[in-house]
Amino acid sequence: MPPKSAGSAVDSSRTAYGDEEFSRFLRRGFLASSGYDDVDLERPVIGIAVTTSSYNTCHRDMPALVEAVKRGVLEAGGLPMTFPTISLGEILTSPTSMLYRNLMAMDTEEMIRALPMDAAILLGGCDKTVPAQLMAAASSDKPVLLEVVGPMMTGSWRGERMGACTDCRRLWASHRAGELDTDEITEARGELVTTAGTCAVMGTASTMACMTEALGMMLPGGATPGASTGERLRHGVATGRHAVALAEQGGPLPRDVLTRAAFDNAIRVLAALGGSTNALVHLVAVARRAGVDLKLADFDTVGAKVPLLVDCKPSGQNYMQDFHYSGGLPALLKVLEPELDTTTIGVTGRALHELLGDVLAKEQWQSTIRSLEDPLGPPGALAVLRGSLAPNGAVLKTSAASPHLLQHTGPAFVLDADQDIASVLDDPDLDITPEHVLVLRSAGPKAAGMPEAGALPIPRKLARQGVRDMVRISDARMSGTSYGTVVLHCDPEAAAGGPLAVVRNGDLIRLDIAARRLDLLVDDDEVQRRLRDYVPPAAPQRGWRRLYAETVLPASQGADLSFL
Repeated sequence: MPPKSAGSAVDSSRTAYGDEEFSRFLRRGFLASSGYDDVDLERPVIGIAVTTSSYNTCHRDMPALVEAVKRGVLEAGGLPMTFPTISLGEILTSPTSMLYRNLMAMDTEEMIRALPMDAAILLGGCDKTVPAQLMAAASSDKPVLLEVVGPMMTGSWRGERMGACTDCRRLWASHRAGELDTDEITEARGELVTTAGTCAVMGTASTMACMTEALGMMLPGGATPGASTGERLRHGVATGRHAVALAEQGGPLPRDVLTRAAFDNAIRVLAALGGSTNALVHLVAVARRAGVDLKLADFDTVGAKVPLLVDCKPSGQNYMQDFHYSGGLPALLKVLEPELDTTTIGVTGRALHELLGDVLAKEQWQSTIRSLEDPLGPPGALAVLRGSLAPNGAVLKTSAASPHLLQHTGPAFVLDADQDIASVLDDPDLDITPEHVLVLRSAGPKAAGMPEAGALPIPRKLARQGVRDMVRISDARMSGTSYGTVVLHCDPEAAAGGPLAVVRNGDLIRLDIAARRLDLLVDDDEVQRRLRDYVPPAAPQRGWRRLYAETVLPASQGADLSFL
């Protein structure tokens, strides 16, 4: 990799005043007010995107991580310069943080382009921050490293270890079923989220952190150290140091790292993790930005031979700190080495086979990371479905589904996203059975920004009878921490005139995971007649929501904006 051209980044991308030397003079004058002199400004400039926010509790400890990263930059002779971007905290963002993922990606990309820097470090963690930052990196022309805040640690309630957010959903289901009273569920709530950091399980945040490391956009070992640990801070320091090296060398650039081979490796890792279904939407969006032709069907074929290897909730029983203590992603990559393209080169500049040469083989004392010969579950942890109800595809996490429902035919019970769904499903006189298929529609990207609404609650009357799972189908997403037989991302979505829009109560639906099929058992002529009469919901009239609704791509194409 040739070194970057001489000259200070502070003097690049100058504000246009019609006089470049005046622009340089003025810029350095204002920087002097912050205490920078010409010695400082001749150093490699490392821009650090910071997503600290009181509304993003996962990032509570990010200020300490920022200081660690800055220390690494300074130690390596660089000049750290922080800049804010949108911060997307999943829990406090309405109606869904997914609605703003593309806006954050645009914000981050434009700031990387607009601000003077030789390289960038993007600090994120919570569900949509990392995908947005990967999308921005893929579109940028500067060296970029990602660093995450890391997962939270687990808590304990009445002798039971627990952590957000798979346990949140399990306990709430028990509360709905009448097994936990209000005092008990309130008491348990205080132990579900006990530290800063992202969810303690293999939800979307940890899945995307692992995807970032697998793609090569993060230094090895960065996906899993806990948010409150010294190891997380040490990794931040190392990231700061390495960013200076990238700035001095001029790369590798994200487009050099984000190759088809890198995405294929990430898909295989995703299968081994039993990771979040959201990763399919995010990886397709990142690949599209990087100019890589990645299709939804590839998630079912590229990783077809890879079994479930990581015992983490919701596809297993353990937590992210167990995965980390067992060696984290480097140890998993070592196990997967026979299935990977080890010629890929990430931000370290070293081929994957060289990096894996430094990793010890799977230690026998641990069981969180299984071997290819003794997996936790069979291949196909994530299934891509097609059929008359999802012509362009839908997804299901088979590793978190109920085996007895993987082949199921039942009558539809239809809900629209704008209904008071809770009141419907809580009705004690609801005419519904465990054989019914719950259908949620008008919750896709165009209609609603694609909220995590797909894992509909079990109707209260059935929950009190002990029913814990039903087939659920929607054009929405679900949290990566969720579990159950939930079919998601139906494409075309209802608002785009997909067949989901015209399903009626009582229509038979057939799910056949082995055949990778999802079918509405209604005559096609009748479906087309219904579609001719279908009136889509009104589009938003102003602002970001209007731009999003008018330009968002379907889930199978990553739900990015068409012009990006």
